Amino acid sequence: MANNEFMGPTLPHIRIPDTLDDVRLTGSPQAAYYISDFISQEEEQVILEKIASAPKPRWKQLSHRRLQTWPSDLVNNKLMDAPLPTWLSDPIISRLKSIRLSQEPDSPDIFSDSPHQKPNHVLINEYPPGIGIMPHKDGAAYHPVVCTVSLGASLCLNIYKSKDNGALDPNPAWRILQEPRSLLITTSSLYTDFLHGIEDITEDIELSNSTIANWKLLRSPEEFANGCNVRKTRTSLTYRDVMKVSKLGGKLGFLQKK
Repeated sequence: MANNEFMGPTLPHIRIPDTLDDVRLTGSPQAAYYISDFISQEEEQVILEKIASAPKPRWKQLSHRRLQTWPSDLVNNKLMDAPLPTWLSDPIISRLKSIRLSQEPDSPDIFSDSPHQKPNHVLINEYPPGIGIMPHKDGAAYHPVVCTVSLGASLCLNIYKSKDNGALDPNPAWRILQEPRSLLITTSSLYTDFLHGIEDITEDIELSNSTIANWKLLRSPEEFANGCNVRKTRTSLTYRDVMKVSKLGGKLGFLQKK
């Protein structure tokens, strides 16, 4: 089903499916979903402004890009028990929880089986043109559901698999084009068995129905009819449920003894 064949429940400029089955990627393992208009342009702008106005210590500067971690970094694969700020939880988490997995009666949402039944951690990455991230797995600290909201610009996420000898196949098994205001959900074996990365390039090329796993779900495939996407700065919000959480009170008690 193409994404423009359904409309969202109430808000303008968003298109939310009744179930995730409606937006399943058929060109990849049956464990990924793509919603092109998950948030509105107004919501996107508000979130970008909140990110830009965050206190300077919130930013972690890497060699070529920077990131923020909310509510905190993980320590020994554990998260300090603290709420996410409202601008990261509303409307994104409530909207995520509103989508059922299937048309089955009493069908759950994508986080129903996670330890806290909703995301409790958000990683904000800023990708300037020409900057990506090497192929990697997210690791065992998280429940195997990753929800990524893209802001500002489009780029391709590459999904890689390992060869029989354990070495990484340098050619992507699938490519997923993430548009601004879109939501990509990856789960189960796509999370545990495959790697994902973003190439260090200024232009995504060879974009077409035959090369992009979510082509039929794109908001505006005509924008990429020439097969190219010139990159601009793209910001991603990665929502996950950290399985182990440490209570803040114990940590404060320890600090008070210092």
